[in-house]
Amino acid sequence: MTTATNLFTVALGLQTPWSVEDIRFEPEQGEIHFHLVSREQRLNCPVCGANSQPIHDRVTRSWQHLHFFAYRAYLHARVPRVACGDCGKVTQVALPWARPGSGFTLLMDALILTLAQQLPVRRIAALLNVSAKRVWQTVNVWVEAARQQESFGQVVHLGVDEKHVGRLGYLTLFHDLERRRVLLGTPGRDARTFTAFREDFQAHGGAIEAVQAIAMDLSKAYQAGARQVAPDTAICFDGFDLAKLVHAALEAVRRQEVKQVSDLKGIRWGTLKAPRNWTRRQMNDMYWLQRSGLKTARAWRMKERWQELHQLARHGQPAEPLYRAFISWARRSRLEPFKQLGATFKAHLEGILNAYTLNLSNAVAESINSLIQAAIVRARGFRTFRNLMNIVYLTAGKLTHLPASPFSHAIA
Repeated sequence: MTTATNLFTVALGLQTPWSVEDIRFEPEQGEIHFHLVSREQRLNCPVCGANSQPIHDRVTRSWQHLHFFAYRAYLHARVPRVACGDCGKVTQVALPWARPGSGFTLLMDALILTLAQQLPVRRIAALLNVSAKRVWQTVNVWVEAARQQESFGQVVHLGVDEKHVGRLGYLTLFHDLERRRVLLGTPGRDARTFTAFREDFQAHGGAIEAVQAIAMDLSKAYQAGARQVAPDTAICFDGFDLAKLVHAALEAVRRQEVKQVSDLKGIRWGTLKAPRNWTRRQMNDMYWLQRSGLKTARAWRMKERWQELHQLARHGQPAEPLYRAFISWARRSRLEPFKQLGATFKAHLEGILNAYTLNLSNAVAESINSLIQAAIVRARGFRTFRNLMNIVYLTAGKLTHLPASPFSHAIA
């Protein structure tokens, strides 16, 4: 073994019986090729472990490795297949630098997974001069294998949210609210998504009866699914979703009244924003509105009152009397959108109060949705649901069984 082959044997992390036999440098093609060799004539059986079995033959294989400087690097080896006299099988030996069936080394796989958390697959493929199909194969194989090893046994607080993804339509995302991770994404937004979740949850060691609460929006389909799958679990309606309903009621009043009062056209954002965030113009607009006697002014005061009671309830004041007073006011307001809002709050009051009692929020869903949306924008959409979800699990699933970045080693 020459000095160069010995050096690269160490650099590639090879151990007995493998070593670098030859190096071929092709600067015109921008490539460097390492030829690996194992001269052992007898090896243990990869299937049954029988000792010292004869080599049946050797199969030539190649793998793309991390670049050496500016050059694409490839490993080549004649891989032994063991003919086992005990189990009668002829099996290729496991390789320390690559997973079975892969055309990449393990370090190359790790690089692809690291890049895929920030870059679209087509961009990674262009950087590495490989096809997007090969990159997707690497991402899908590793993410699905890592997710199979995940345990959901400690999940007690669950979040559920929907997401629309272009031509793929709607999907439902289930979250672990404590660890702030995606547990499952499944197509659709109906009650059947909960059945799919239960099956997957149990397959990962989760116990539905151990789930204490589920945070969700006011979707009837989700409520039906939760009652069917986890009838004894508390349902919580998050304040973020309630705020959207309050804002929608306010906007409905403004839209009805703007037909008679044109000055309301430019006032929308002032009514929806918190007063501390008003611009100077919005301050002037809202000063006028509050003294106008318009229905929109009453609707805005009701919105402000809901935000006040929401903060009081979050900080320990009993939520039930606050909400019952607000519901009574809304239903007597003579503003149809707020009358409907009061009826909605009354019908869902138990779940609303549960969220304050248990101090649960589905804000995790909003942060995860932003990660998903960023991935969609980077990729300019996804062709398959499988590809989409594996990127979601990679970026928001907090998988613990993935290879670390090849550049994560601390410098001494």
